[in-house]
Amino acid sequence: MTTLRTIVFGLILIYLVVAMLLVIFQRQFLYFPTPDVSHNFPVMSLESGDETINVITLNPKKAKAILYFGGNAETVLYNAQDFADWLPDHTIYLLNYRGYGGSTGAPTEQGLYADALALYDKIHQSHDSVSVIGRSLGSGVATLLATQRPLTSVVLITPYDSIRQVAQDLLPIYPMSLLLKDQYDSLSRTGQINAPVLIITAENDRVIPAKHANALFQAFADQQAQLTVIDGADHNNLSSAPEYRKSLIDFIVAH
Repeated sequence: MTTLRTIVFGLILIYLVVAMLLVIFQRQFLYFPTPDVSHNFPVMSLESGDETINVITLNPKKAKAILYFGGNAETVLYNAQDFADWLPDHTIYLLNYRGYGGSTGAPTEQGLYADALALYDKIHQSHDSVSVIGRSLGSGVATLLATQRPLTSVVLITPYDSIRQVAQDLLPIYPMSLLLKDQYDSLSRTGQINAPVLIITAENDRVIPAKHANALFQAFADQQAQLTVIDGADHNNLSSAPEYRKSLIDFIVAH
């Protein structure tokens, strides 16, 4: 009996220690800030609260605009030349999250939302329309913006229903809704989004399993969202597929 009690006590202790580590270090598991990489594209300085956010600007002074929010370890600069070439009739704003790409501060869910809203508010009067592209982590930023500001179209690349649900599936024995500070609940916002939506997923995505993107897709109103699955692609390489480029360009240009 003493041995059994010792084992049970040890398991409980391990459970609580892991829970404590999740609470303390969770943002280090979610955000992987990228360095400021030298380049020749124009950069707009955006003031958001107490932070200064670097926004790479492509094809300036076009009538239509696109805001781009990247993944949790993405250097958004590396999309610049492709986006500039693919969408020459749009001004494209690549936002470096706070803590990323030379932007000041440290990333949090509310901080990223504030930066996205500040960017929209700064640029929208200079354009006839504004669309948004959010990839992976950035899909949650995009859905928040789509509920708060008018958008022409929304593209969600390798998105999730919520970070909370993705984490819950990874660690089912923990109450992630109680432990997570940053939950990025896109699923709860679908009814508040009025713009047409394109969801692009990778067939072999093991970072965000397909069920999370499918749950998000199915939550949109009938005919509002369309889904493109890139065959043979994974979470990180889908953007190199010709079908990805075609799907993205066709949807943006059509709207």
